[in-house]
Formats: sequence, structure tokens, C-alpha cells
Amino acid sequence: MRRNSASTRIAWTTGRASARRLPIPLPGSCAVASSLPPEDLVVMGRVAAPYAVSGWLKIQPFTQDVGSLLDYPHWHLGKQGQWRSYRLLEGKVHGQTVLACLEGIGDRNAAELLQSYEVAVERNELPQPAEGEYYWDQLTGLEVVNLQGDVLGRVAGLMETGAHEVLKVVGEYESRPKERLIPFVAALVQTVDLDARRIVVDWGLDY
Repeated sequence: MRRNSASTRIAWTTGRASARRLPIPLPGSCAVASSLPPEDLVVMGRVAAPYAVSGWLKIQPFTQDVGSLLDYPHWHLGKQGQWRSYRLLEGKVHGQTVLACLEGIGDRNAAELLQSYEVAVERNELPQPAEGEYYWDQLTGLEVVNLQGDVLGRVAGLMETGAHEVLKVVGEYESRPKERLIPFVAALVQTVDLDARRIVVDWGLDY
């Protein structure tokens, strides 16, 4: 199993679950309402479409390694922070997508009802990042300040450029909204303090 494939310099995962936890009527007789709080789930992909006629799903992964979702035997599918758990029966990489067969999803009609649902795994099943590595959802929402102590904003998201990841920092400058794109590289990122929820960067206030 390629458990380390889910993490890179910043692992390609995003967490967008809300605080709502009421069960929703997802198809599949073998699905059960997830008892985990949303913060214990990490979104790894999205159901793009049904595949074929036997209930398979085409998944658009949010991971750098397309096939890393297949390392996890249980998936959580949901919308708007409401989740149900499914067991992965079979799966394979198909180009830049993943094809998956989940227990209880036996035909195309059931698969169609899951289109656009997010696919998450339990956070405690993710491989522990090495020192200096972070999952994207760990950085989203953190306050960003520069060496002079100026608050630049908060991390609204990240982008992959090929060479490195880029922090999308949303804040204000001279009383106007401002978005800054700050490369996540050692020359610019001085410290990442997850406990304090703060990133210190070598970046000018007027950049």
C-alpha cells in the first residue's frame, strides 16, 4: 500500500466540511451515517459521474497521486457536512480519475444520486506528514503575518504550480480587499505554527 503517496511538501487534500452532522438519505443499503465530527474527515475527492451501468463511480481526486484514495478501505460521502460511510469493494485508476465500486451502490441510478458528492477519509488514517510537510486543509484558515508583524490576511486556499505550492492569502491593504499569492518555499515561509494557527512569511505589506 502506498500510504506515503498521500503527502507531498504540502499534501494535496482539502477539508471543507461544515459543522452540520444530521444524516442525509444517501443511496445504498449498506451505507451508515457517519458518527465522526466533520473535523475528523479530510476531503480527498469528488464524485464526478456514474460509470457504466453497475453502480461504479468516477471520482475526481484532489490528491497529487491519483490512486492514493484506493489505499483507504472506507470512504465517507456527503454534501454540506452531512456524511455516510461506505466500504470500498474495488477500484482502479482511470487516467486522471479513479473508478470505484462501493458496497450498496448496485446500479447506475443509485450512482447518479451521488454525483457531485465529496469523498472523504478519516484524518487518523492519513499518513503522518514528515517534518516540514503539511496537508492543505491544515494550512487553510491560518493567519499570515510578515516579519514586521503586519497581518497579511488568512489562507483561503492553495494552488499547485508544478514547481511548488502557492498560498492564496486574502486580506486588506489600505482599507481595500487584497489577495496575495505567496509561494510556499523555504526562502519565504519562515515558520508554520499549527497550534497558534499562524504562518510567518518574508513578504512585504505592499507586495
